[in-house]
Amino acid sequence: MPKIIVEVMPKEVLLDPAGKSVNNALHRSGHNDITAVRIGKRIELHFDRPVTDADLAEAQKIGENFLSNAVIEDVVSVTVQN
Repeated sequence: MPKIIVEVMPKEVLLDPAGKSVNNALHRSGHNDITAVRIGKRIELHFDRPVTDADLAEAQKIGENFLSNAVIEDVVSVTVQN
């Protein structure tokens, strides 16, 4: 079943409290080489047919207008996975 993967991340200029918490926990566990963690969302849109270029364009719009908050998040990737 093909699907479109939409990945959404917090804007780079904003703080990511969840990422900061995970980064701190990793440092406490001895993973000091990791300098930062950012946590986002992965949304899967499943299809019962082959995905078209029009579907990808529509998924980009859906990601920007419905799946993310444009004030604090960016749609960073829209890809097809078969």
